[in-house]
Amino acid sequence: MRILGIDPGLQCTGFGVIDAEGGNLHYVASGTIQTDPKDRGLLPARLKVLFEGITEVISRYQPDASACEIVFVNVDAQATLKLGQARGACLTALVMGGLPVAEYTALQLKKAVVGYGHATKPQMQEMVKRLLKLPGLPGKDAADALGLAIVHAQVSRTTLAMGGELQARAHAAYKGGRSY
Repeated sequence: MRILGIDPGLQCTGFGVIDAEGGNLHYVASGTIQTDPKDRGLLPARLKVLFEGITEVISRYQPDASACEIVFVNVDAQATLKLGQARGACLTALVMGGLPVAEYTALQLKKAVVGYGHATKPQMQEMVKRLLKLPGLPGKDAADALGLAIVHAQVSRTTLAMGGELQARAHAAYKGGRSY
């Protein structure tokens, strides 16, 4: 199964593509899609860049599935809204590309890849490098995207081994007053 991981951001969106064959993971590609922060007043144009960038990645690498990070609520409401819009552009591109989309929080990502839910960016980069046997450290955003693809490969393998099917999780569900 070829999996595309997306780490959404308005200024820099990371992507990572891996092939998962049983328990073996193989690096395919990774990188970033960048928008110009000088274009602050041109939010729709920046969202278009993200949408077109994800669409191009899908066209080039032909993934079978995708995984995207769930946005966390930030102290700065405007930054959170903009990040949510960037994530929406990415999700729309994935769905328009015909891909099933799995969603994972940053805590789930870090815990699954590093073993610690509050791992630092350098720790994520190092573990992704080791898991995919890369010659060097991937960039921070690309490492998170590759990590999302790795997590999805693990979840998919485990779920299928148990005889189940992957099902979409209810988004924005609340438990004890907090979103998860």
